[in-house]
Amino acid sequence: MKNYFKKSLYLLVIAASFAAHAGSFEDFFRAVRGDNASGVRTLLQRGFDPNTLDEHGQTGLMIALREPSPKVIQVLLESPQLNVDLPNAKDETPLMLAAIKGQQDLVKQLLKRDAAVNKTGWTPLHYAATSGQLTIMKVLLDNYAFIDAQSPNGTTPLMMAAMYGSGEAVKLLLDEGADTTMKNQLGMTAVDFANKANRAEAAQLITAAMNAKAGPKPPPKDGKW
Repeated sequence: MKNYFKKSLYLLVIAASFAAHAGSFEDFFRAVRGDNASGVRTLLQRGFDPNTLDEHGQTGLMIALREPSPKVIQVLLESPQLNVDLPNAKDETPLMLAAIKGQQDLVKQLLKRDAAVNKTGWTPLHYAATSGQLTIMKVLLDNYAFIDAQSPNGTTPLMMAAMYGSGEAVKLLLDEGADTTMKNQLGMTAVDFANKANRAEAAQLITAAMNAKAGPKPPPKDGKW
């Protein structure tokens, strides 16, 4: 009989713990979406894992970035347990989303938490170049972002800047030494990307950089041009 009561008590403790965790789970993500900083802080102080994924595989930080929930973002970044590099289902990290959205302060805070500047596949520099975020591009490059990083299909930040970014973004990458000759898996160069998007300025900048690197053409053997 004593063993029976012990086993029953053990099962009740487990059930109560599970119920408490389930409630915390719902409370946490509800607080994140509502930018309820005090609610999130209380749950973290009680031991809730800030890296918990919701039913769609999203972390609280990624949801807070999407909403946005700026107060919750700050609370999460203060948590020593937070893994700032956990990606979403699309392999996007918080630093990538902050970069494409132009959130300069958040980019700096993530870098202070040692967020990965370089990763396999799409990178924060790709994302910053896509939306022409010059200041963030400079910060990433200053933090040793690989300028010629290739996405899964071989696309480089210069290609993204040429097609979607701005002339200033293209110029910055060229000035920093981006390779103009690289091709993606379809055989397209950065100039091809610019031309496909009818971005004449970008195409001219890249072509001029290529010509400058190639140097002047040697005269023909007969001395006539």
